[in-house]
Amino acid sequence: MGKKIPRKKQRLLDVFGWYGVAAILLAYVLVSFNAATAQSWVYQMLNFTGAIGLATISVTKHARQPAIVNLVWAAIALVALVATVLKWAS
Repeated sequence: MGKKIPRKKQRLLDVFGWYGVAAILLAYVLVSFNAATAQSWVYQMLNFTGAIGLATISVTKHARQPAIVNLVWAAIALVALVATVLKWAS
């Protein structure tokens, strides 16, 4: 097994993981009820930060499959976020 993570650090990681759950669900709710579009920076930022949170907690718990899916999710969201910002800036 791996190293034991100090309790305080584990709590912080757990909070970050729960933030990831909340952020991705909120992004889904916003798009589903037309409160945001898939092209909005808010939607993409929620997806990006949420996926990073879930990937982080997945890595610390040695859950490779959700870690990979969330890292890919975060990469897609980051590319979309950059494209959205560049479009907005031009």
